[in-house]
Amino acid sequence: MNRGISGANLPALRSHNTALVLGLLRTATVGAGTGISRLELAERTGLTPQAVSKITARLRADGLVDEAGRGAPTGGKPRTLLRLARRARYAAGVHLDRDELTVVLADLAGGVVDARTLPLDLGRPAGEVLEAVAGLVRETVRATPGADGAVLGAGLACPGPLDHAAGVLHRVTGLPGWEGYPLRDALAERLGLPVVLDKDTNAAALAVLPTGEDAAAGAEPGPGAGDSFGYLHLGTGLGAGLVLDGALHRGARTGAGEFGHQAVAPDGPVCACGNRGCLEALCLAAVGRGDTAGAARLLGVGAANLVSLLDIDRVVLGGRTVLADPGLFAREVAAAMDPRTLRAAGRTVPVTVATAGRRVVAEGAALLALAPLFGQTAVGRPPVRVRGRTVTASRGDISG
Repeated sequence: MNRGISGANLPALRSHNTALVLGLLRTATVGAGTGISRLELAERTGLTPQAVSKITARLRADGLVDEAGRGAPTGGKPRTLLRLARRARYAAGVHLDRDELTVVLADLAGGVVDARTLPLDLGRPAGEVLEAVAGLVRETVRATPGADGAVLGAGLACPGPLDHAAGVLHRVTGLPGWEGYPLRDALAERLGLPVVLDKDTNAAALAVLPTGEDAAAGAEPGPGAGDSFGYLHLGTGLGAGLVLDGALHRGARTGAGEFGHQAVAPDGPVCACGNRGCLEALCLAAVGRGDTAGAARLLGVGAANLVSLLDIDRVVLGGRTVLADPGLFAREVAAAMDPRTLRAAGRTVPVTVATAGRRVVAEGAALLALAPLFGQTAVGRPPVRVRGRTVTASRGDISG
């Protein structure tokens, strides 16, 4: 039986330009953001001031935007600042791991309102697993006053491989019962909400894009330093989320990022996938015998391969094994990686640990559900900026 959550209908969000304006409003709202004026929105989108006024009027009528006071005088009349009404709508983020379920409820700006975790065996029958997921999502939503009826959708992140476009799982290592299972549609039916399915590592990578946790530190989305990186997740398995030129890279068939199944020791132990010498098998074996530093050094060797292959700017680490000793992992991965990367003298690749901790995948999953609101494409590319100006407004829809 479908015991779904009441969803939200947003008639104001009917154009690309509206989504673009909302994206800039979000950037101006998160962290210590004080808001943004209509004139600045027009300058940064390339829309006319009249078009921006029409768009923001619709958004205010729908309760998505608030006035945030007046900006500092610049020689003329102080301008009214606008910001997102963060609690006007919500999105659920679900991290379905092999032995644990985490659900977060995020506001419009991606801030976490509530989070819950419970043990869950992904090897159990699919119907049982989905009922547990739907139940925890309902519980989390209904614990937040005003959220039921204001949820836009849910993002669901789990181990791959999977088909992001079709919403089904394929060849998940050690879990043959999930082969071809329509996970996205099955959860959408139970919740009565739109659901987006992606790999756990892709969701986590979204959470550390400038539109995620880095935005709170004032980072701008779009091309620039630090917008090509690899997120490496070591927990019950090992995988990667790849962001290249500011966009999440899923590959030709949405299967990119099977980082743990690169063969680094051809005569090594048999991996759960059936191959020999996979990096995942070596790392997990090292962890199993208590050699955490050895696991970190192996991870650094794999990271060096990734840096040399893709010329990325930085490496971000996450997953419960990393978080058990984040300092050791950051240090040992960097030590193993640096001498193996073909970079110009004096140039090193920073290694950091995702600041969202164990919730990074669930938080990124919520961002998957929010992404279309803010002018992001299916691969997570934010609005392009040239000389400080956003240039992705649709000229065919200039009125908003």
